[in-house]
Amino acid sequence: MQHPLRFGIWALVHGNRAALHDPEEPYDASWERNRKLILEAEQLGYDCTLVAQHTANPHREDLDQLEAWTSSAALAALTSRIEIITAIKPMLYHPVVLAKMALQIEHIARGRFAINLVNAWNRAEIEKAGIPFLEHDERYAYGREWLSVVEPLMRGERVTWKGKYFDVSDYILRPHRTFRPRPRIYVGGESEPARQLVADLGDVWFINGQPFGDVARLIADVARRPRPGAPLRFGLSAFVIARPTEAEAQEEFQRLLALAALDADARVIQERNTDAKVVMKQTMAKFEKVGTNGGTAAGLVGDYDTVAKRIRQFHQAGIETLLLQFQPFEREMRRFAAEIMPRLKVRVAA
Repeated sequence: MQHPLRFGIWALVHGNRAALHDPEEPYDASWERNRKLILEAEQLGYDCTLVAQHTANPHREDLDQLEAWTSSAALAALTSRIEIITAIKPMLYHPVVLAKMALQIEHIARGRFAINLVNAWNRAEIEKAGIPFLEHDERYAYGREWLSVVEPLMRGERVTWKGKYFDVSDYILRPHRTFRPRPRIYVGGESEPARQLVADLGDVWFINGQPFGDVARLIADVARRPRPGAPLRFGLSAFVIARPTEAEAQEEFQRLLALAALDADARVIQERNTDAKVVMKQTMAKFEKVGTNGGTAAGLVGDYDTVAKRIRQFHQAGIETLLLQFQPFEREMRRFAAEIMPRLKVRVAA
């Protein structure tokens, strides 16, 4: 069954998505900007927002960084329709504490909250806090055990668990199941341990932006795996550059590429702090792109009709949720709502 197409945006928790030094978008990762951004996205008809989790800015330590979970609680109280998806790195929060936080935000949002499990690529964020940065596959083993505790706690079940990493005895959380069985679970990552984890325990798999053929192969691989419960659903991250003509879109792409080249210092820091075994790093090295998590590698650069056509192809292949990036963000978010959403016959106003 094909689910309706949904559009989401990345919250600007660490500012610009493509280039830090853009005269058309001064750097701003403030709560005030993000509050206005998400409220406007909801009014424009966007369905969800991803609030990425970084304790310190992953690009440069002198840049501001919004805290994900406190911000998400505030967004839950301020919004009325948009789904709030908050990323979580399991090594930073004990599963009992995180499950309670998730249930609280779910309660505030009246059933519009979701967690996005990511198993940490930024070595410095973990090690500088005195927490061991586990080897790649062991991080996924840790994340699997962590989620195996969090998931039943979010359902309101009484949990006793004794594993390699956690020892939980007779724990139960209230309130629970006020609006639905539990918050939705998104999972990121494309390695083999990540694929099996989302097939076993996730609801939605977030795929990093990449060409259509690669995305279709990823969906086919994970969709064929046995899993309990409902079929797995799929999301894709993408940076959009849409203009009236192809030439205008390519001109803007080149402008952003040139600006991104000025961020060489930040890329050096990110390269140094990223685990070499992270599949996202290996995949993204193949493409000339702007934006994070694949960015323009998904191919949503072109005239309005071309961008709409490519989105339709992704949807037909199984992508339900497109998690979008823009720059300048607010202006281009509005353009997408005005020009692309109507071409896809999706809601353009709340």
